Amino acid sequence: MERRTFLGAASATITAPFVAGCTGSATRSITLDWAYYNPVSLVLREHGWLEAEFADDDVEIEWVLSLGSNEANEYSQSEAAEFASTAGIAALMARTNDVPIRTPYVYSTPEWTALVAKADAGIEDVAHLEGKDVAATRGTDPHFFLLKALEDAGLSEEDVEIVDLQHSEGQSALVQDDVDAWAGLDPHMAELELEADVELFYRRPEYNTYGFLNVLEEFLADHPDDVERVLETYERGREWAIDNPDATAEILADESELSQEVAERVFVDRTDLSTPAPGEEHRELLSDLAPILEREGLVGEGADLRTSIDELIDTETAASVIE
Repeated sequence: MERRTFLGAASATITAPFVAGCTGSATRSITLDWAYYNPVSLVLREHGWLEAEFADDDVEIEWVLSLGSNEANEYSQSEAAEFASTAGIAALMARTNDVPIRTPYVYSTPEWTALVAKADAGIEDVAHLEGKDVAATRGTDPHFFLLKALEDAGLSEEDVEIVDLQHSEGQSALVQDDVDAWAGLDPHMAELELEADVELFYRRPEYNTYGFLNVLEEFLADHPDDVERVLETYERGREWAIDNPDATAEILADESELSQEVAERVFVDRTDLSTPAPGEEHRELLSDLAPILEREGLVGEGADLRTSIDELIDTETAASVIE
C-alpha cells in the first residue's frame, strides 16, 4: 500500500449514512467505530452508555463498523469518525502519513494475531512460507506481524506472495485452499482454531501492537470535554468487561455470530484489559517495529517516525480519567 493510495479517497465502505450524522434533530454528532477486535466498544454499544452520557446535550452518537485497522484508519482519514480503533503500528502508519490522530487510550493488550496454516499443509515454521501464498489484510496488525515474522526467519515480503484480503476473507481463503497460510485475526482465528483442522504455527504475543483508540486531533482540540466524557465512558466499559468476562464474551459471540467457546477463547484467554494508559512500553514497541514501515514503503520517503510516535502517543488527555 503506497502512501499516495493510503491518502487517497476513503474506501467505499464509508457510505453516506455513516457520514450524515449531523443531519436530523441532534445539534451535532460524535461518531465512533465498533469492532469485533475491540471488546470494550461492543460493551458500550450493547449498553447504550455513550448515548445516555450525551442524551441531555442533543448530541447523537453514531456507530460505524470497522472490519480491520485499515478501515478504521480510512474513517479517520476521511473524518467520518472522531474515534477509531486500530492496532498500534497501524495508527503509527496513519499518523506518519499525515492522518491527524492521537492515541489517548489503549483499549486492550491482546494476542489477536498469529500465523495460521492447515495441519496437513506441511508448514511448521515461518521458513516454510517461502514461495507460498499468504493471506493478510495490508495495513493491519496481522500484516505487520507477518512482515516481522518473515524478517526473523531471514525472509522478506518478496519471498512470499501476500494476498491482500480482509480478515474474514483470509479465513475463508485458507479453508478453501486458495492460500497456503493466513496472518490471522481474532475472533476469526479462534474460530478456525477451535472448529477446523488448523495450527497456529507461529505465535509471538510481544509482536501484537496493542489496541489503540485514536481520536482526531482537531476534535480533541475543539471538544476536549467531549473527549474526556467518551474516555470516562470507555473506562466504565473496560471495568465492566473485566468484572463480567463471561457476559462480555457473550456479547462478542452475539455480535460476531460466533460460538460462546470461540468468544471465550478470544476475550478470556487472549485479551488483557488491565493497562489502558498509553506510555513508554507503547513507544518502545512502535520504535522497534517502525523500520518495517520504511522498508516496505508504507510511509513517505524520509518520514520522521520518531516524531510521529511522539505526536501519536498522548499520555495526558486520559490521565485524570484512568484510575
